[in-house]
Amino acid sequence: MSTAERPVSRPLSPHLQVYRPQLTSMLSITHRAAGIALAVGLVWLVVWVCAAASDADTYAAVAWFNTSVLGRIFLFGWTACLFYHLFNGIRHLFWDAGYGLELKDAYASGRAVLVATAVCTIGSWLIASLVR
Repeated sequence: MSTAERPVSRPLSPHLQVYRPQLTSMLSITHRAAGIALAVGLVWLVVWVCAAASDADTYAAVAWFNTSVLGRIFLFGWTACLFYHLFNGIRHLFWDAGYGLELKDAYASGRAVLVATAVCTIGSWLIASLVR
């Protein structure tokens, strides 16, 4: 038998509910979620391309979903994730180079990412609706 002593009791880290959400932490979590959403959307993009290469009935079914309300919400969200992940990735590249690491700069660049995401997402959908 071992005569090892009991481990020292250490306090547990406070639960996430104790912390107040901050813009920087929410943007970090959202960046990860956007990456997952982009992967899911990429699977749908592959389905769409395969349907386009297949017969007309298969493509019509996929096109029907893409033009439905649920499909448009999905595609709008995917577009927003694409722009968000792009702009937040650029923000991280600046951080890697040592720029914008001050707290006020991190908040300003986070707000800029959100504004750029909204402008580009809405702008691309408006342009797409005019082209049709």
